[in-house]
Amino acid sequence: MFFLDDRFLFPNVNNADKEGLLAVGGDLSPQRLILAYKNGIFPWYNEESPILWWSPNPRMVLFPDEVKVSKSMRQLINKKPFKITWNSQFNEVINKCSSIKRKDQDGTWITEEMKRAYLRLHELGVAKSMEVWENDTLVGGLYGIDLGHVFCGESMFSSVSNASKYAFIHMAKELGEKGYKVIDCQVYNSHLASLGAREIPREYFIKLLKDPKLVSNKESDQN
Repeated sequence: MFFLDDRFLFPNVNNADKEGLLAVGGDLSPQRLILAYKNGIFPWYNEESPILWWSPNPRMVLFPDEVKVSKSMRQLINKKPFKITWNSQFNEVINKCSSIKRKDQDGTWITEEMKRAYLRLHELGVAKSMEVWENDTLVGGLYGIDLGHVFCGESMFSSVSNASKYAFIHMAKELGEKGYKVIDCQVYNSHLASLGAREIPREYFIKLLKDPKLVSNKESDQN
């Protein structure tokens, strides 16, 4: 186990254990968080534990052109029931992501410390949010870290049916059109898998982070 000190350094991700846990400690300063995401590492812990840093293998990602849109979702999208905005309510989105009840989850990993850290990143233009509106009511959204060619998704919420799916699909299409290579989903999630996300080797994910010119999805296949 690696224990971080005041230096902005992380061990090589290949030192992570089989669950993906890489290091313990450090802080949530903007410099450390940005360094972590650029190296395929993210914090994930609860209020009772120290800061834990993860880099799982395999890595769950979505290639934007692989997003799956079901017939029912396509019909919903065509009706345009929601309005989408970017970065208009970041604080509200992260608050709702932290407070929404989730199946088989006791409490939240989005602590007050985490909220403050990501709000600082938002103020620096690194953390971004997408909002879903039904009339004038915020009914869904997501937030994450924008690295320019990779968007690292952190969490999303929905208070009405299909609002988070609507946001995720819209984000995939918009980021794909802007040339983003991949959306990081971190660990396997059946909901995201149904939308086209899949697991790839951590080694290839790191290559995508380091080299924006990589374009072939096929190279990410594990078999």
